[in-house]
Amino acid sequence: MQPSLASKLRMALVMTLAVYPIVTLYLYVLMPLTMGWEMWQRSLVLVPVMASTIVLLVVPFIGRHFGAFIAGKKAMA
Repeated sequence: MQPSLASKLRMALVMTLAVYPIVTLYLYVLMPLTMGWEMWQRSLVLVPVMASTIVLLVVPFIGRHFGAFIAGKKAMA
């Protein structure tokens, strides 16, 4: 069964709210350590770290805590 457009949009919203502060934090840490580096070099460091964080931490957290919201179901009490 394909996810509906509404569930895709809810997932995009939750992912954006979760990933934005993490990317911002990583950039604040990375920028002073990489002064003088080209953008592609910074990205070469940032992307694997961010992708690993998303796959190993963010997506499981979202699935566990926001799965019902994303699926459009009411949470069981």
